[in-house]
Amino acid sequence: MPSLNPAVAEIRLAVRAALAELADGSTVIVALSGGADSLALTAATVFEARSRGMNVLSLTVDHQLQEGSDRVAATAAVTAEHIGVDDALQTKVDVSGRGEGLEAAARAARYAAIGGIARAERADAVLLGHTLDDQAETVLLGLARGSGATSLQGMAPSREDEDGIRWIRPLLAVRRATTRAFCAASELEAWDDPHNTEARFARVRVRDRVLPVLESELGPGIAQALARTAEQLREDAEAFDEMIHETIEDIVEHAEAGISVSAAALAANPAALRNRIIRLVVDSEFGASLTRTQTLEVARLATDWSGQGPIDLPGCAAQRRGGRIVFTAR
Repeated sequence: MPSLNPAVAEIRLAVRAALAELADGSTVIVALSGGADSLALTAATVFEARSRGMNVLSLTVDHQLQEGSDRVAATAAVTAEHIGVDDALQTKVDVSGRGEGLEAAARAARYAAIGGIARAERADAVLLGHTLDDQAETVLLGLARGSGATSLQGMAPSREDEDGIRWIRPLLAVRRATTRAFCAASELEAWDDPHNTEARFARVRVRDRVLPVLESELGPGIAQALARTAEQLREDAEAFDEMIHETIEDIVEHAEAGISVSAAALAANPAALRNRIIRLVVDSEFGASLTRTQTLEVARLATDWSGQGPIDLPGCAAQRRGGRIVFTAR
């Protein structure tokens, strides 16, 4: 009996571990672009789900950004049927007219469409084909933006949304080259997205220029090191989040048209915890994200109070009233 191809074995094992958190008989949707990463994920999921009695659907999103994108989506669906999915779904999204950059707009439209179909299909989980290389690129992009530890955490291996659907990335420890080797060994013809070679996209420049230079100048293993960094920061963030929620219960109160925080208690906390509390309060109450500069200005209401007036923030304003910092909607 011939031995199993190493790439096939590695990806099947990764998928098996990811599916372990789901119950037998669950319905899962694999986000399928037709590229090597998502093709390998689809094939491995079909194989591993068989013994678990799981219902596997594939979903291909046509962003309508390239000529012939409908044919690409149709081909991906046909391939998924040959692989053995229970149903190969397709949908289209309209990315035009969005205010974000093209990459961000396409991503937002894609996730919204996938989430809607996952709810309609009563799916227990959505599987995404991001690899270790994608994780490394995400960490570098976050570092370039200077947006702190949250961005450097990269993509989570698994999360649950407000509808109880799990979003799982089984291949975050798998190299992109391994998914290509899987497809070659399985005789699956992968589609190469032309956008993945266009230097106008920051992620493409990181992939084709930045990471190769780092590997050349600093030695091999940079992508793995970046992925490890993301994992360690996520562990730290989870610990911080637990501390923050315990602290918030004691120092936060609802106020008229908003929410208030004890200035003394906020000042008594370490800066890292204090700043996270401020950002979390504004995000959870008003759905807005603060820059570091805005966060530090709010913190000064607790740590360096000298009578300064209200601070205008996205979606709200913050001001010192007696011993409390009050956030009110604008």
